[in-house]
Amino acid sequence: MTSPVAKALLTWYEKNARVLPWRETRDPYAIWVSEVMLQQTRVQTVLSYYRRWMESFPTIDALAEADLDLVLSRWEGLGYYRRAHNLRQAAQYVVANLGGKLPRNIDELRQLPGIGPYIAAAIAALSFNQNVIALDGNLRRVISRVMDLDLDPRTPEGERQVRTWAFSRLPRGSASEFNQAWMDLGSLICTPRSPSCEQCPLKLQCESYTNGTQALRPVRSPKSPIPHREVAAGVLLRNGKVLIGRRPPDGLLAGLWEFPGGTKEPGETLPQCLQREWQEELGVSVEIDRFLGKFEHAYTHFRVTISAYLCHLLGGEPAALEHSEILWVSPHNLGDYPMGKIDRMIAHVLASNNGVSNQKRE
Repeated sequence: MTSPVAKALLTWYEKNARVLPWRETRDPYAIWVSEVMLQQTRVQTVLSYYRRWMESFPTIDALAEADLDLVLSRWEGLGYYRRAHNLRQAAQYVVANLGGKLPRNIDELRQLPGIGPYIAAAIAALSFNQNVIALDGNLRRVISRVMDLDLDPRTPEGERQVRTWAFSRLPRGSASEFNQAWMDLGSLICTPRSPSCEQCPLKLQCESYTNGTQALRPVRSPKSPIPHREVAAGVLLRNGKVLIGRRPPDGLLAGLWEFPGGTKEPGETLPQCLQREWQEELGVSVEIDRFLGKFEHAYTHFRVTISAYLCHLLGGEPAALEHSEILWVSPHNLGDYPMGKIDRMIAHVLASNNGVSNQKRE
């Protein structure tokens, strides 16, 4: 028997479901790509990236065979670049070992790079209509409001209660619609701030609305302060070309190209930091010519401010000591090399007339 929550929710969803390109198919690959992109990223941002990705890599085989730089270029701007690496690595594994088809079993899905509990459940529910709950931050928030949960739903016990509550109301055979209905309710009605309770199809079933506690849900544990890093980056020009290095295949911004530099240590000035980093990373001594600009960005767990400097060599020939490789590239061709957000900002400065003018020394 369908629960009152499921009945009201699915009736609303039938009339109000968002039109999204990955909902036009049950192809597990297409749904997998969309769910990976939607992690930590808004739907409106993902739409253009998803279409471009699927045009470039319409199948798992196409992705498995793709050049890494092309994959990272198609991902550039979405951030969390490990997601792109994992997609490609998982595609290569699926092609090599599973006949090019994603497994239906959740445990088998979770063996693939980058597929955790949520994405495995999402693929199982949305592609194969298996009776599972794909519990992400959006569903945690909405369901914890509806059930008036007085725990942080991100804690193990809070998540267990949310999952148990939702699963007990899951109409068997309608997992795809049920999960997507919760997603749309969280996006359109039960928003993080100022939920539209009067327009909510679950108003009569919502415990926090009944109790007047919807503004207090979900419960949030205190957040730790976000650390800040100061970084220096160096721009070295020679014969009209600029030096860039590819970051190692593991870690933050893995495999992307950058203007070499690093994090300032206690007691250092930014120019001193740059000189030390270039000695460590490239084996050369440099001198600062002039300041190019300051650029800021916020990652999930820290904020960074990068100061970029035009510099010239004092001695030595640059070598890839800590990068996977280094290249001399025309500033106007930097768009061919996938970069993180801040390095791309620096590249735009260089590609402009102001960025490369008045450069007289190596």
